[in-house]
Amino acid sequence: MPRTAAVVGGGTMGAGIAHVLLAAGDLVTIAESGAERAAAARELVAASLKKAEDRGKLDRPASELLERLDVVPDIDQLPATTELAIEAVPEDAALKRQVFAAVRAACPDALLASNTSSLSVRQLGDDVIGMHFFNPVPVQALLELVVHDDLDPAHVVRARDWAESLGKTVIEVRDSPGFATSRLGVAVGMEAIRMVEEGVASAEDIDTGMRLGYGWPMGPLRLTDLVGLDVRLSIAEHLTRELGPRFTPPDLLRNKVARGELGRKTGRGFFDWSS
Repeated sequence: MPRTAAVVGGGTMGAGIAHVLLAAGDLVTIAESGAERAAAARELVAASLKKAEDRGKLDRPASELLERLDVVPDIDQLPATTELAIEAVPEDAALKRQVFAAVRAACPDALLASNTSSLSVRQLGDDVIGMHFFNPVPVQALLELVVHDDLDPAHVVRARDWAESLGKTVIEVRDSPGFATSRLGVAVGMEAIRMVEEGVASAEDIDTGMRLGYGWPMGPLRLTDLVGLDVRLSIAEHLTRELGPRFTPPDLLRNKVARGELGRKTGRGFFDWSS
């Protein structure tokens, strides 16, 4: 019998998570807010699967996998038999708590997981585990499992087993601000932005230095463009509140966000994505 999974939020991350669940043979339901956003989520997943098929990365045709996908316009329409429910909505703790309250009502037996990249998982619920995927989800091998003291150890085992079945390499970290990856990634990203702000080097040269000198597959500034400057700013502000001024966002980042230069999704960030 195929496993049943739900993803709440059908944006870039949610669609990517749905993609890897479908590719693993799971039955997947995406919950979005309204029919229009639900239709857009389906299109994102379909495009992602087709791209993977064209690159020879799928064991079965994309059209066959899409038959295992359902998209609903409200959380209360998720199947009651859902075994795993992953939240992938914006980084707003209050919103995420609302999502989990609705999921508990709709899917009482589901393992609850959050894809948050920086918020306290424990504050989202005693029964919530962090399953932090990385963008683009179908390509990135890493999954950060975030655990806290109130979590049932059986939940950790279930989450790890499911993550590994998706072909992910799992690292386990304690629930603390930024976990391991966001904390280190934001620290490097903020320093790279300060270097651009101070005229130390161009964004292109800083990224080239990190790629060729340290073996990064992508430089910290291009990665910031991919993640979204607004997302990076929000995480940096959160880490500044929690951990201190060493994460303070540079004025250059704040100004770019204010101008709407949010990275690839708007066509410009530290690089030109318009073409």
